[in-house]
Amino acid sequence: MTPGTGLKLAAIGVDHGHIFGMVNNMRAAGCDVDTWWSAHDWALTDKFVETYPDMTRVADYRTILDDPSVDMVLIAAVPQDRADLAIAAMRAGKDVMVDKPGCTTLDQLAQIRAVIAETGRIWTVNFSERFQVPCVAKAEDLVAQGAIGTVIQTLGTGPHKLNLPTRPDWFFQRPRYGGIITDIASHQIDQFLHFTGSKEVEIKHAFAANKAHADHPGLQDFGEVVLQGDKGHGYVRVDWYTPKGLPMWGDGRLTILGDKGYIELRKYIDLANDNLGDQLILANEDGAEVIDCRDVALPYFPRICADIHNRTETAVTQAHTLRTMDIAIRAQNRADGASA
Repeated sequence: MTPGTGLKLAAIGVDHGHIFGMVNNMRAAGCDVDTWWSAHDWALTDKFVETYPDMTRVADYRTILDDPSVDMVLIAAVPQDRADLAIAAMRAGKDVMVDKPGCTTLDQLAQIRAVIAETGRIWTVNFSERFQVPCVAKAEDLVAQGAIGTVIQTLGTGPHKLNLPTRPDWFFQRPRYGGIITDIASHQIDQFLHFTGSKEVEIKHAFAANKAHADHPGLQDFGEVVLQGDKGHGYVRVDWYTPKGLPMWGDGRLTILGDKGYIELRKYIDLANDNLGDQLILANEDGAEVIDCRDVALPYFPRICADIHNRTETAVTQAHTLRTMDIAIRAQNRADGASA
């Protein structure tokens, strides 16, 4: 039986393009996703209607929360609004998948943590740069098999194309999007925690700035973080500098350094290999090779469906998701000069 069989989902908030990956992958896992709501109407909403003409829009998100047949809601609202929507959904008896960042402040995170304990619902953040990338799934298998020995460090980069004319107003308002580290770098922090297995983490350095867009003072276009964990080290760099000429929104990469080799992931494009994505470079004591991972299955979505059915944590633990957002927000606070 397909893991998602019998599960009914609904989408709340169509303010970020990641909602398409969330809907598509949960449908591919066997779920029904047939209802949606959004507070805003803009180009992305139009694209959503065009992409999913079979889905019904409701005028009030509480219609979805009041529907006892809905098992999980997918939330891709404005980042600042995601916590309140997730809390309302969990208190209505729904499991929740939130686009990253799952929340934008430590106060929001504390409320989410309390409501998880209160309700027993699943709160999972779709860290798409891990969960929706086949070469990362392949890297997970290789690391688990000991292909590069013990992981010493991860080096994650998340460059993005700015596409200024397409961005909504909230994109340039620091409280609304949460800052570049809370937003984008939560992906790389998730991967650092996952591949090193670190549970205790010290933020050694965090920096964020607007280097090249003075006409948009609320924007942060560069960020970096250095992490020291109890089981490994991490470096993160994120930015909005991807040039228009690159035929991809960003050349995201991850290098996983082990004591017996390394893995480099060229996730979305490899300019040295016919512009292919999902290319994995492995070098260890047995040799070196490039592995095409485009056909590797994505385990997160069927596993989260099984977790909804069985009340388990096979896709990702709740503790990991909370830890990821805690570190991301604290690093952002440090970069902003606030208390971390």
